Amino acid sequence: MRTHFSRPAFIEGARDMLPMTVGLIPFGIVCGVGAISAGASPVAALAMSMIVFSGAAQIIAAQLLAAGAPLAVIVLSCFVVSLRFLMYSAAMAPYLKPVDQRWRHLVAFLLTDQAFASAIRRFRESPDLRANVSYFVGGGAVLWLAWQIATIAGILAGAVIPASWQLEFVVPLCFLAILAPLLHERAAVIVFATAAIAAIALDAMPMRLSMICAGLAGIVAGVVADRIFGRSATAEVEPGN
Repeated sequence: MRTHFSRPAFIEGARDMLPMTVGLIPFGIVCGVGAISAGASPVAALAMSMIVFSGAAQIIAAQLLAAGAPLAVIVLSCFVVSLRFLMYSAAMAPYLKPVDQRWRHLVAFLLTDQAFASAIRRFRESPDLRANVSYFVGGGAVLWLAWQIATIAGILAGAVIPASWQLEFVVPLCFLAILAPLLHERAAVIVFATAAIAAIALDAMPMRLSMICAGLAGIVAGVVADRIFGRSATAEVEPGN
């Protein structure tokens, strides 16, 4: 596995991801509190956090556990709400084909919204695969460690923090902090606006399928916008040839 490891890039990825943990920690605390409130033991709550490593899936699982839902429903719901990672994986797969299988497994485990948003641009712009993978793993490792610390804090505070605080508001704030730096191109703004409108309009869909449909709508909008703006750019260059 050393053939794909670059210590400077790993440290750079960890350092660049540190600011993201500011928004992640309250989210992790909410998950820890939610798991305890649902009746999970501290060991089970921490084990879920370490293995699942997905805030949305953990919150949904905790809510369904508290409601007494069957195991099959809980697993299916978590699967549906995590389908966006298929889109992330599809975007990263072409860059990871030459990578050792063990490293691909590690990257897959550490794949999160924050890690993907932070690393995908680097994969597209830099041909240094060794540094890119190490950068991603460094950032993912920091997120995983911060998530466990936050979950433990939530588990310990589960019996103290009142439910009336409504800490769930930190979730959208966390995602907005990720998206804001990426909205510097017209196509990106169109993708964001399309997905946001679709998510709100389709919110009544069962099993949170609105997230997947909104993501697909954003992809279609992105392809169309890229073709339109790409043609415009080509038309502007041609007269000067």
